[in-house]
Amino acid sequence: MFKEFKAFVLRGNVLDMAVGIIIGAAFGKIVSSLVSDVLMPPIGLIAGRVNFSDLFINLSDTAYPSLDAAKAAGAPTLNYGMFINTVVDFVIVAAVIFVLVKQFAKLQRQPEPPPAVSTNKACPHCISTIPIKATRCPNCTSELKAA
Repeated sequence: MFKEFKAFVLRGNVLDMAVGIIIGAAFGKIVSSLVSDVLMPPIGLIAGRVNFSDLFINLSDTAYPSLDAAKAAGAPTLNYGMFINTVVDFVIVAAVIFVLVKQFAKLQRQPEPPPAVSTNKACPHCISTIPIKATRCPNCTSELKAA
């Protein structure tokens, strides 16, 4: 069983998948930082100085001035601002992956094969198809000029 597992793990597809998952996880962290640290602050500024990560709906009877205060008190909240950040993260990751897959597909396409060279010609007397090197037509027995 160990030998089968080792053969499975050492196949190229499994190693490629593992590398892809590791790189994807690191890429996700980069995109999350891009969204929360670079994109959302200017969008929040344009939207009236809103910090999206602080947007929440308090589900308790007590009022809290911030999401951190509500979390510290253990109050139930709907954190829709964090959800907006997560949706923006997803859209950016999906767009980048889409572009990368499209570019990779372009690189993987095989060039079209050259047109096939014909090995036949038409007999000028009976118009039947004969080999290019033929000196006599097998159908009408006419002698042909050398090519």
